Amino acid sequence: MDLAYTPEEEEFRARLREWLGKVLPTLPPKPSPDDWPARRAYDLGWQRMLYDAGYAGLHWPVDAGGRGATPTQHLIFLEETEKAGAPYVGANFVGLLHAGPTIAAEGTAEQRARWLPPVLRGEEVWCQGFSEPDAGSDLAALRTRAWRDGDDYVVSGSKIWTSHAEVADWCELLVRTDPQAPKHRGISWLAMPMDAPGVTVRPSRTLAGSTEFAEVFLDEVRVPVAGRVGPENDGWRVTMVTLSFERGTAFVGEVVACRRVLGELAREARKNGRWDDPVLRRRLGRLNAEFRALWRLTQWNVAESERTGGVPGIGGSVFKLRYSHARQELYDTAADVLGPESLDLSGEWTLDRLSSLSYTIAAGTSQIQRNIVAERILGLPKGR
Repeated sequence: MDLAYTPEEEEFRARLREWLGKVLPTLPPKPSPDDWPARRAYDLGWQRMLYDAGYAGLHWPVDAGGRGATPTQHLIFLEETEKAGAPYVGANFVGLLHAGPTIAAEGTAEQRARWLPPVLRGEEVWCQGFSEPDAGSDLAALRTRAWRDGDDYVVSGSKIWTSHAEVADWCELLVRTDPQAPKHRGISWLAMPMDAPGVTVRPSRTLAGSTEFAEVFLDEVRVPVAGRVGPENDGWRVTMVTLSFERGTAFVGEVVACRRVLGELAREARKNGRWDDPVLRRRLGRLNAEFRALWRLTQWNVAESERTGGVPGIGGSVFKLRYSHARQELYDTAADVLGPESLDLSGEWTLDRLSSLSYTIAAGTSQIQRNIVAERILGLPKGR
């Protein structure tokens, strides 16, 4: 991996900085965190601006509607948008970072043409229907059932922790299409319209007070067979593609954000006198090294995915495992730097700290990531 930037890449960075400098001051104020319809409109509006400027799906293949940019250009885009304070993908994250890349990699030409352009143009939002009350970490134990009826699947069951379900148009849904097969072999990956009869969404309030997750109940919902991505009962393999994007590249922008937060903490410590504590300085220095190393690992993972056809490898589990704990350590350190201010429940620092607690669970628990690293990278025998 070449970590030096070419003149062409630096030119791309300069053009992007110039564009961000012009458009960001024109954005409306961010909506309330509790107003999900307004947040959806805000996030889709930003996505449309990216699309019109040629920055949407920057690293997606050209035949999937993207620009076919290099991994380095993609990383430059993430660096510069985060440094400039541009909006995060928000409600678009499942479509842009999970479902869209999966369809680009595994979908038919018709599926790519139907679903990818609306995601890139900021017209449709996706949610993720994977976890169930009895199938969280053991995802392959899912019970939501789908049986074939002509050109449709009839789906019944329930999902939990369904991201952005209350404002989504589509759901990347895992269902069991062969209950007699071993649990990893009887699963299919479906694109389900959220406005289909029989879909009920019940938002769940998180520790931070938001309702970005929901329970979804499915009562004989008819999903066209044309919405199945990959062969019937091959959904576990397709799911591994989805999870490789979720763990390998979806957190890229957040590493840049954590590096920015760390700089803010160091400046605050110098202002409020906490910088005189050598223990705190060592913690900040170690975190700086940690996030620099994670950024290099991110660069490696993105470059590796390009060499393997655009799908990240199992190195994403190494990244996800370490990043989850580093983020928690970052916000624990923030509490030491900020003192009582970090306890203000209306403050952004407090909300981010509460959110950080979920990272060792979300997108695969740390225990699951350790198993993947042990078995698939180190070649250790499977646990019994």
